[in-house]
Amino acid sequence: MDIIRKLLGHLGEYKKPALIAPLCTLVAVGMEVLIPYVMAMLIDQGISKLDMGKVWLFGGIMLACAVIALVIDSASAVFGSRASTGLASNLRDALFEKVQTYSFSNIDKFSTAGLVTRMTTDVTNVQNAFNMSLIIATRAPISLVASLVMSVIISPQLSGIFLVAMVVLSVALIVIMLKAMPLFGQVFQRYDALNSSVQENVTAIRVVKAFVREDHEQQKFTNAANEVHDLFVKAEGLIAWNNPVMGIAIYGCIIALSWFGTHSILAGDITTGQLTSLLGYVFNVLISLMMLTMIFVMVSMSAASGKRIVEVLDEEPDIVSPENALMEVPDGSIDFDAVDFSYRSGEGEETLTGIDLHIGSGETIGILGGTGSGKSTLVSLISRLYDVDAGAVRVGGNDVRSYDTEVLRDSVAVVLQQNTLFSGSILDNLRWGKADATLEECKAACAAACADEFIDRMPDGYDTQIEQGGTNVSGGQRQRLCIARALLKRPRVLILDDSTSAVDTATDASIQRAFAEQIPDTTKIVISQRVSSFGSCDRILVLDAGRVAAFASEHELLATCDIYRDVYETQNKAGAEADFDSLEGIAYDPISQRFDPAFEDELPFEVDPAVVAELARKAGE
Repeated sequence: MDIIRKLLGHLGEYKKPALIAPLCTLVAVGMEVLIPYVMAMLIDQGISKLDMGKVWLFGGIMLACAVIALVIDSASAVFGSRASTGLASNLRDALFEKVQTYSFSNIDKFSTAGLVTRMTTDVTNVQNAFNMSLIIATRAPISLVASLVMSVIISPQLSGIFLVAMVVLSVALIVIMLKAMPLFGQVFQRYDALNSSVQENVTAIRVVKAFVREDHEQQKFTNAANEVHDLFVKAEGLIAWNNPVMGIAIYGCIIALSWFGTHSILAGDITTGQLTSLLGYVFNVLISLMMLTMIFVMVSMSAASGKRIVEVLDEEPDIVSPENALMEVPDGSIDFDAVDFSYRSGEGEETLTGIDLHIGSGETIGILGGTGSGKSTLVSLISRLYDVDAGAVRVGGNDVRSYDTEVLRDSVAVVLQQNTLFSGSILDNLRWGKADATLEECKAACAAACADEFIDRMPDGYDTQIEQGGTNVSGGQRQRLCIARALLKRPRVLILDDSTSAVDTATDASIQRAFAEQIPDTTKIVISQRVSSFGSCDRILVLDAGRVAAFASEHELLATCDIYRDVYETQNKAGAEADFDSLEGIAYDPISQRFDPAFEDELPFEVDPAVVAELARKAGE
């Protein structure tokens, strides 16, 4: 009942149609129940006595009852649909709004596919059950009781046949329901796996095609679909027994009524018209029972769905704004004070351990570390996407937990590894950073992010439409648009989480220079695997297995940090070899140690001295 109360609490403006629908059904059922009774009078007083006046009178009454029932039934269906679809709409809004308040850990708990299933399949099940409850759950019991009462009024003896049929039918249907209901509960758990397969495949379709894994993905989806199919077939196979059981009950009642009713007519206990009306009430009673079983099926299906919906609505976000939250971030200084963090607090291995860092406002900091060293995790704590297990993270001198979360995240712009653009124009996407940004502001941000060069080449410029996910732009273009979007926020802290990996080193350097010139007071954190991205960094943080291995300038790291020195030397050697391969075909004079003047303007980069020495050696040979 608590689940029902919470679900119906979202009826909102649809309470009125939800009340009108069953009232209309009540009136319609009243008209329908009168029809067999009036039919008995038409037969006994009109047809049997050849009284055409009574035939017209009672025939007209029956017609009026049928028309009124039809009109009122139609109104009931309209109001029921309006109320049920309204409830579904409000539930989806409430679920989506709730999910927007979730932290990453809350979303991890349900999984993305699970949340999608709850907003779609589960809400639809609740909608159908509610619509059925408004109409059929009102009609069935009222029609059942009214038909039984009318049958007892006509013939208490013959109405006993109904009672026997009802008991037999009820027992059979209850057995069927008890076996079928658990299966429906399992079906919706399989839907999560099915949706997960679809979502994963569509999101990563380029990878699937690149590795020619279509058949594998198809088989995985087929397996998930077959699990849902098999459970549904098993459950529906049990429910299918409703029809033969109902048929046996209906035809058994007709045969019994015909047999005993004939004897009652001959004995003068009832009339032919009354027997006819009893046969009509047989159908009403047994069809009402069938409707009730349909309700039980739908309710059993929706009960599991309703529980899953309420779980999402009742989930408390792990991260919320405190009372009397700070509404302004003073500057971009960042402090990590003895920070420990794990994704499953107290249950798993710590991702970050004993992190002590102090970054001044306006500094440019590079972060280097191997896969799994905790780079992305570290910066996610700055904008409070997760909360620390121990210690504190401070921005602008205040604990991030003391800020209003929207204020904090508006002050900390993050360009993540997975760069996401949304369907709409380039301007629409840029204005995610600042809703009221002018075209000039957007152009300035794009210039700083080196995005203007390709936008200007597009036919519609800044009005060019971006497809969902940014599939019609390259990876490097997508990265630069996301950087421009972040710059429009004019943040206190700008975090670039490996967000220039798809651009060339020259463009990367241009972006870094623009940052230094245009947002000098903004603290900039650059996560990268390329040491060339750290050219403008004041200091570089080296992470190793969730701990600080070193934090100093590049010059100091080369002298004191083996990890950084190894990466630096490896990448420079690889760069020198790449440079050599690119220049090997260009004429070189070992005496003057110069390239052919005709080619100097075509050199794509500044040549490393090591390359010059190698070319001189080869030329001497």
